[in-house]
Amino acid sequence: MNGTTTSARRARELLTDHPVFDGHNDLPWALRQHCGYDLDRCDIAEDRSAVLHTDLPRLRAGGVGAQFWSVYVPAELRGDRAVSATLEQIDCVRALLDRYPGTLRRALTADDVVAARAEGRIASLMGAEGGHSIDCSLATLRALHALGVRYLTLTHNDNVPWADSATDVPAAGGLTRFGVEVVREINRTGMLVDLSHVAPATMRDALAATRAPVIFSHSSARAVCDHPRNVPDDVLAELATNGGVAMATFVPQFVLPAAVEWSAAAEAHLRERGLDPAAESPEVDAARRAYAAAHPRPVATPATVADHLDHMREVAGIDHVGIGGDYDGVAFTPAGLDDVSCYPNLLAELLDRRWSETDLAKLTWHNALRVLGEAERTAAALGERERPSTATIEELDG
Repeated sequence: MNGTTTSARRARELLTDHPVFDGHNDLPWALRQHCGYDLDRCDIAEDRSAVLHTDLPRLRAGGVGAQFWSVYVPAELRGDRAVSATLEQIDCVRALLDRYPGTLRRALTADDVVAARAEGRIASLMGAEGGHSIDCSLATLRALHALGVRYLTLTHNDNVPWADSATDVPAAGGLTRFGVEVVREINRTGMLVDLSHVAPATMRDALAATRAPVIFSHSSARAVCDHPRNVPDDVLAELATNGGVAMATFVPQFVLPAAVEWSAAAEAHLRERGLDPAAESPEVDAARRAYAAAHPRPVATPATVADHLDHMREVAGIDHVGIGGDYDGVAFTPAGLDDVSCYPNLLAELLDRRWSETDLAKLTWHNALRVLGEAERTAAALGERERPSTATIEELDG
């Protein structure tokens, strides 16, 4: 038996005991786009590989034991439209839980995640991707928590009035006073502060303000691939003090330097044709795929992602790394990490690099579970002495 075969077998065995707790999957938005949330038209109990990265058989094959489902809405939605669309996304996750109770289990706490695993079900949590989903309202933040959302990504691709995004022109210089209050209220509720998508200044301000560990639900190492969506080394190093977890993503243009250059050229091609590269439409998707057909894109692999994880482990420490694939949120995936069935391929690569099974168990399961539990314990302590904040952005930033 050769080494590759042995590593693949060991990877699958390890995932039986220490399944993947993935930080970010965009299936709900993909279901909105493909079938208008009509699960009769897109039954994920069946093979949906023609249109989706995710379905139940492939989640099982990939060794997924817990999943943060993103209740993402585009940043161009603002105000009440953003809040309503977020509620529709939450409703989609609830519909999935109701339809597939034998496979998916609602999880609100670390104990729920452990219970789901004991039952042989996939723990299903929710994360809201972008501060626009709360429309500058701490009451709305609390309402999302009451509906089961367990992390808030402070921004998406655009700034919000109280925080700078990694991919927008800086305006706040990080977090405003209201942004600090958002972080502290996230702590008080027991949600997780998610720093994927935010500018480095926002990362640093949030780490200074938080009373609980943070996460990066789907970000990799900027030192390995210089893309603004990735995490600088000084921030990775600070996770050892904060206790948080950076969950490496698989998005090719975030992990492969050549793909960064290719993506920039592809976006310029779209703009020349009057299309917004950030827009989500069949026209944009078709144009992007046509460009890829004419200009073969650089292909990432499990080794590409493993390079990031090697670096993140070295800088942050093994207790502060995780996985956030971003499946169904991207047009392209690495070869060998094509969909949610492919996590064993990444673990096999890491085994070949002499990662111990103890380290891999932390990467896949224990680190994310620990952070979720620590956020809950922080909230319990804060709840004994703090009341819900009634602060407004007008009061703090006006």
